[in-house]
Amino acid sequence: MSREHEWVDEEAGPVVRPYAVARGRTRSASIEVDLLAVVVSTGQPVPAKAELSAQHRRLLACVAGKNRPVVEVASDLGLPVGVVRVLLGDLLQHDLVTVRPPRDKAAAPSESLLREVINGLRAL
Repeated sequence: MSREHEWVDEEAGPVVRPYAVARGRTRSASIEVDLLAVVVSTGQPVPAKAELSAQHRRLLACVAGKNRPVVEVASDLGLPVGVVRVLLGDLLQHDLVTVRPPRDKAAAPSESLLREVINGLRAL
């Protein structure tokens, strides 16, 4: 059975509900993780005291060496964003991931600049 379908039985539907994956939690104990925040693995070894589930380990593998937005990680893992936020909170407590807030909107290019770029590309 493939990884993406391990939580679904074709006749019964979802085998494990999202709240069970997050151990009944709906929020992270450490921080509130923004949907557009960028996550990357720290590369630290998993501490012996850390009780990481298979989903924690899948999440770590998903962000290993890559800067990935939370929503993209959730999509790749096939898990609800709320569950991924809880799992990220667990990994943050063990310093296994770093979460950077989304880029400030003021630092993003203005709409007029983007329109000029698009118009320039069309002119090519």
